[in-house]
Amino acid sequence: MGKSRRQRLQAAIAGRDCGQSPLRPGGDGSGGGRGQHRPGLGGRRGRSRGCAAARAGPRHRSSRRGSGAGAGRGRAAGPGPRSAEPPGGGGTGAPRAAAPMSAQEPPRPPPAEPPEPEPGGRYEAVVPHWFYCKVTDSRERWVPFSAQDSERLEEAHGAGKDQEDVVVPTSGGRYDVHLKQRQRVAVYWQEEVSEVRRCTWFYKGDKDNKYIPYSESFSEELEEAYMIAVTLDEWKKKLESPSREVIILHNPKLMVHYHPVASSDDWVSTPTEQGRPRTVKRGVENIAVEIPNGEPLQIDHLVFVVHGIGPACDIRFRSIVQCVNDFRNVSLSMLQAHFRKAQEQQQVGRVEFLPVNWHSSLHSTGVDVDLERITLPSINRLRHFINDTILDVFFYNSSTYCQTIVDTVASEMNRLHQLFMQRNPLFKGGVSIAGHSLGSLILFDLLTNQKADPEEEEHSAQGSTTTSSNGGIKEVKEILKNLELSEYCDVFEKEKMDRQALFLCTENNLKEMGIPLGPRMKILHYISSKADTQDQSSAAPRHGEERRAEPGSPSQHDPESTEDVGTCQYRDVGLGQVSANYPQLNYKPTIFFAFGSPIGMFLTVRGVKRIDPNYSLPTCKGFFNIFHPFDPVAYRIEPMIVPDLEFEPMLLPHHKGRKRMHLELKEGLTRMSVDLKNNLLGSLRVAWQSFTRAPVPALEARSTDAEAEAEAGTEKQPDTKPEEPPAAVKEEASLINVGRLNGGNRIDYVLQEKPIESFNEYLFALQGHLCYWESEDTVLLVLKEIYQTQGITLDQPLQGSQ
Repeated sequence: MGKSRRQRLQAAIAGRDCGQSPLRPGGDGSGGGRGQHRPGLGGRRGRSRGCAAARAGPRHRSSRRGSGAGAGRGRAAGPGPRSAEPPGGGGTGAPRAAAPMSAQEPPRPPPAEPPEPEPGGRYEAVVPHWFYCKVTDSRERWVPFSAQDSERLEEAHGAGKDQEDVVVPTSGGRYDVHLKQRQRVAVYWQEEVSEVRRCTWFYKGDKDNKYIPYSESFSEELEEAYMIAVTLDEWKKKLESPSREVIILHNPKLMVHYHPVASSDDWVSTPTEQGRPRTVKRGVENIAVEIPNGEPLQIDHLVFVVHGIGPACDIRFRSIVQCVNDFRNVSLSMLQAHFRKAQEQQQVGRVEFLPVNWHSSLHSTGVDVDLERITLPSINRLRHFINDTILDVFFYNSSTYCQTIVDTVASEMNRLHQLFMQRNPLFKGGVSIAGHSLGSLILFDLLTNQKADPEEEEHSAQGSTTTSSNGGIKEVKEILKNLELSEYCDVFEKEKMDRQALFLCTENNLKEMGIPLGPRMKILHYISSKADTQDQSSAAPRHGEERRAEPGSPSQHDPESTEDVGTCQYRDVGLGQVSANYPQLNYKPTIFFAFGSPIGMFLTVRGVKRIDPNYSLPTCKGFFNIFHPFDPVAYRIEPMIVPDLEFEPMLLPHHKGRKRMHLELKEGLTRMSVDLKNNLLGSLRVAWQSFTRAPVPALEARSTDAEAEAEAGTEKQPDTKPEEPPAAVKEEASLINVGRLNGGNRIDYVLQEKPIESFNEYLFALQGHLCYWESEDTVLLVLKEIYQTQGITLDQPLQGSQ
């Protein structure tokens, strides 16, 4: 860079003392320090060799301007040399720029020269901010780093670490910035490398929506010219960019950037200031850009998010990475709004959401090439869309590609978990998983085939044995009494036979126990009859020994199961589901969240009519099925656990603490119409009875009036009764026993539709399936359940929340 900024400033002040502008090139000594003008970057400036001649007269600003938006003081305009003559003289001379002293007045002695302003004291160094270039659809957009990340980058830059290969983590540790290469690299997923820039000067054209930063080298040239102009109070300076574009500094508030205009004149070699200029700004505080504060450093919980069919996850055809970014941003805003007290007490940091992509691995197997050969040429776009999205459902039901999908999801989650723990060795929080659409079904099948730790199995076995030892033996005695076989109670008690062991007995086992033939037949007949009734109630298919647990069949949690415990762990969920070897996860998920999930439909298609209330996921104790009321892909889970009871899903409260206005209005109008209808029918009935009855004496009239009032009262009583049961149902809705799949808590949660969505359900059906990424209600439920496991609750409980 040559001289430092301080040295250049001192040289500029020295040049001013010699009567020469510091930003304009000087002459070769002829003509009293006047020389030919040549636009430059402001860093190469000539010096006057005739300082005494330059100070021979008073100095003032010239009113003459060059072509374009302005020229410097006493500056020749135009690309070619042009002579500047005093108004009173008519002589000709060599080409020269305008003289720094006036030729309109005779020279005055130096003591009469007006005092010059002292340079310095007004210049303040610009505060840089770091940006990165984000390319979307071949369009570049410069995005600022958060204030926290920019300070880290500037601190590393100020420490002289640019010469080293220093890596600075940014964006909550999801991106690394290589300071020397000026590159931003994604950590957990594949993404194009972004350019990083230390920005101080910006420009914006008429067609630009946001300001664009200059390069770091040219920004230094601009800052140097600005520093000299402010220090010496000399403006209207012209600089030339590396692309031969002209920047003119009129004043601190007005700085413009001109495009170069091509000219047919061969003699013209410098650009002219024509066309509409760009606006130039100095410092990030002078441009309209929103700079986030940054994310909390403390991570309380980790959530892996698995996408559904296709590469696009929302109606704007964005990737899973972009959708999860929105989900994470909404979670940060919800934490500030509903966990403020816990944040002030430093109990809450943030929840990290990481995307899991399996679509690219599936379609990189070469199946797209095979599909391309058999795809018809008509309706090309629709067929390619179907091949890229809808066929993912059929791929998952294929024996070949189902294994590929399951292996990709499990290995990717294990890889992300291992990498996260390496970068966050102090992390002590839990891990949860979330799936959207088909991704939730993949996770459900994966979780049903996880193996619990031997310790947990022993605890569960001990629990079952203790319950069977306490109550099971008594139940066996009662069964024997009902069969009139009480004399054999001591034999069964001696063999420690509980109810579960009794149903596993065969004829040979009873013979070895010394039970005669007659009692044996009674016991076997009782066992077979109970087994038939259990099969009819569960309706679980018993064929296909696949490596899969069966939530629809009597599992090891069910003491009345007639199946062997070992075979129960490896039976298929239902008909039509192929076999797959499901990998094991390196961690135990705390909660499983399903968004717009078709799990219920797939289980029904597989032949599972009922999920055992005692069934729970082996390694995950929480399960929430969240869906939009108009989502065409979503299905419920609770009716498969409690088929005999009809009840509504839990209504998710609005994140602002109340039900949406149109829903309250709809319920109010419905209640009002029912009241009006009942009152109108009651009054009409009373009037009809009064008209149909014959006239009677006053005594009978009083009695008929009393009867009419009694009848009207009986008619009005049902009016108040219909209002009470819904409230009672709403209060008791969360008290319904829906089994152990979610630890005894409710499973199905429905979102509240927006007012505009209530006008037409079919019009917003697709939007209903893709709305979860930006749904504040969904994010708030996820945060509430996650932090509830840590004993942290909302600042104020929402209306209708449990």
